[in-house]
Amino acid sequence: MLEELRIQNLGVIADATLPLDPGLTCITGETGAGKTMVVAGLGLLFGGRASRAPLGADRALVEGRLSVGEAALELRERAIEAGADLEDGELLLARSVSSEGRSKAWVGGRSAPVGVLSELGELAISVHGQSDQMRLLQPAEQRAALDRFAGADHGKLLDAYRAVFAELGSCATELARLRGSAREMAREADMLRLGLEEISAVDPQDGEDAELAEEARRLENSEALRLAAATAHGAITGDPSTGDGGAADTVGTAARALEHDAHSDPKLAEFAERLAEAGALLAEAAVDLSAYLDDLAADPRRLEEIYQRQAALKTLYRKYAEDLPGVLAWAENAQKRLGELDVSDERVSELEARHADLTARAAELASQLRASRRAVAERFSASVSTELKGLAMPHAEVVAAVEPRPAGRGGVDLVVDDVPSGATEEGTDEVELLLRPHPGSAPAALHKGASGGELSRVMLAIEVVFAEIGGPPVLVFDEVDAGVGGGAAIEIGRCLAKLARRHQVLVVTHLPQVAAFANRHLVVSKDTSGAVTVSGVRVVDDAARARELARMLAGMPDSHLGVAHAEELLAEAAKMKS
Repeated sequence: MLEELRIQNLGVIADATLPLDPGLTCITGETGAGKTMVVAGLGLLFGGRASRAPLGADRALVEGRLSVGEAALELRERAIEAGADLEDGELLLARSVSSEGRSKAWVGGRSAPVGVLSELGELAISVHGQSDQMRLLQPAEQRAALDRFAGADHGKLLDAYRAVFAELGSCATELARLRGSAREMAREADMLRLGLEEISAVDPQDGEDAELAEEARRLENSEALRLAAATAHGAITGDPSTGDGGAADTVGTAARALEHDAHSDPKLAEFAERLAEAGALLAEAAVDLSAYLDDLAADPRRLEEIYQRQAALKTLYRKYAEDLPGVLAWAENAQKRLGELDVSDERVSELEARHADLTARAAELASQLRASRRAVAERFSASVSTELKGLAMPHAEVVAAVEPRPAGRGGVDLVVDDVPSGATEEGTDEVELLLRPHPGSAPAALHKGASGGELSRVMLAIEVVFAEIGGPPVLVFDEVDAGVGGGAAIEIGRCLAKLARRHQVLVVTHLPQVAAFANRHLVVSKDTSGAVTVSGVRVVDDAARARELARMLAGMPDSHLGVAHAEELLAEAAKMKS
């Protein structure tokens, strides 16, 4: 329950404190006095957009004191989660807004994001104004109202349908993408396959290019290499035809000369050993050179093969990469991309089967949703119509019509109960509230068949019905009685008083018949001093209240007849409430 509201520098209200009754509090005042600033202040306090609130100074401040009992468990838990201190079950909220648009919020004495105020507001308060009546004329709002009335089981069914519908949309998008881009994807896949076939035909091996280059150099310089190797070989082994010894013979002779006297001097023995090792190395080199010469035979055919192989590799370099590692990497990536470009008939068939299954599931859930809505529509219509009887519309009836949405008017079409219907994430139904003013008349849409006063009463009846199934404990009505007068106004006041038995109700009204039912009556009055107009709020009781009602009745607060009429109205309202 909202026990107190304080508003500073908001519109024409400089500083006002509103003590609120647990039951019905009515707020009245002359036009332009600032009654709507009370609703604007509540909006700010519970996280509304600051840009919509006119400031009366550089900084506006709204504070609220809520009584958070055990019944408001979810509200208590959210406030404690935000770090609020609850003293004696009371929660203090505050919101300041500067002229530059900067906004600050406090919850339980601690700074908090404005979003926390919004979350608390959803749990604590519901504000209804003339704009809500306009929204109620929209089919989407009427469907949402019916779904809200339906309860938790219906909500679970709606969530299940939404999940399947979203999955169906994703599947349809993927299938359309595959079908729409199949030609382009197939062209890309063909190019990749041709490239892979060409690379596979050449069959390049890692490191092959370097090996081919080295072998080609040897073959291209085979004669020069042969001459160098033969000369080196002859220098080591000598020339048998002339009997000239080579380096191996010379080293051998030197080693033997030292070995003869090595026993006389250890150093000579060391030299002899080193020369023997050199001789062995020369002999080994001679053998290797001989083998090299045998392998170095000129092979023009092999050189031509190498040239052809190198030319094949260069062809791949021109098309796919600048070197052999790049070509091999291209082939690997192309193989992966082919997997991504799977546009085979099997993939399309798989998606088509999945799409058909999801379509059938969505249609079945949509059918259950339609049946649920139609069952709920009967209860909703009966409940609202019953409330209208107590609002001076005894013969009126509200009918909630649930009909299939025409095919072609949704995101997709589903066949629900053998009827092609346009489907959206909210189902395949169109919900429309119709008003039958009296028996025998044809029901008409609210925006066509309801006057302003009738629409106000239908809106109030709907809110009463919603209040009976739960919702926030604080209800705020901002001049929802527009276009109503006379006996109907009295019935609206009685209805609000009845609603206030289960909820805290705040009403901004211009009707004395409604204000007469208030448990607490607040008057917003303005004072003009020079060019500045400011407003204050005061509680009126007894004679002051009768004078305010007389002002509202005839604009004559000092008229004895008007005051007497107001006192009679107050007495009658008191009887009706008892």
